[in-house]
Amino acid sequence: MWLEKFIFCGKTVGPTNNTLKMAETLASGNPVPLGKHLLGSVYHLLHQVSAKLRADQPISNLGGPWWFIQLWLNMYMHKTMGIKLSELSFPSEEFDEEEDPITRRCTSFGEAAIMIANDPSVFGKTDFFKCFYNGFTEEATIWFAYHDDNREYENPFKFSLDSWKNDEEARNIMREAISPRILPANFTSGKSAIGYEFCYPSVVARQLGFVQVPPLFYFADKVQARNPIGTALTYNRLKNLEPAVDMTQLADWQVAPLTTIPFTQWWSEWQDHLFCGSLKV
Repeated sequence: MWLEKFIFCGKTVGPTNNTLKMAETLASGNPVPLGKHLLGSVYHLLHQVSAKLRADQPISNLGGPWWFIQLWLNMYMHKTMGIKLSELSFPSEEFDEEEDPITRRCTSFGEAAIMIANDPSVFGKTDFFKCFYNGFTEEATIWFAYHDDNREYENPFKFSLDSWKNDEEARNIMREAISPRILPANFTSGKSAIGYEFCYPSVVARQLGFVQVPPLFYFADKVQARNPIGTALTYNRLKNLEPAVDMTQLADWQVAPLTTIPFTQWWSEWQDHLFCGSLKV
């Protein structure tokens, strides 16, 4: 019930057997790649919304982790919203409804992003779409959402761009962050067949400091997108398509938030196809 209501947010938001096996695995103390399952659910939700919009249909109760999309928007658009994350406060303990809430300053990026969603004076989803349509100013553009140069948070993010080379766990996180992956999706809907989504980190390479490169659609000529997964063998075959990334090739990697000439050329060619009109890059 916790997984379905607070993580994947299925249509019923109730106790079903859809994530029972995952719950049993977590309860037994075994590790579960919950991040991949959550990201797959987010991608699938965005695909469903896009399909509804293309068909000019209303977006009904699709279920899915809308809260994750809201947090992502808050993290990357807090400057556009005119909000300073370091000045937000977080509830420190439970209190009666008749009493004033007791708060403390946020000690992590996650707490600050959550508190934006609780503020009724900030942007709504419609305002976000208007910003995407009209574009962003240079001052409001954020490429590295978790940079904390001023050491404002006592509980920073777990992964650091500056220390991954000397930390085995950080190297594993970096490998997952830059590698094309097959993500399980639609596994909480009940009646529909389990499917999958593609993860292409090269699309957001600039956010990882790799200089923006043209997206490499690694799985495009290897397997059809969003086919149903009927057996464990089918899923294993899909996972075997994922490339093995050699981290030694990144030994001299440096943060470089720039735009390459190939990416500029790629974008100038594709913007007309994607948006049917010229856009300011």
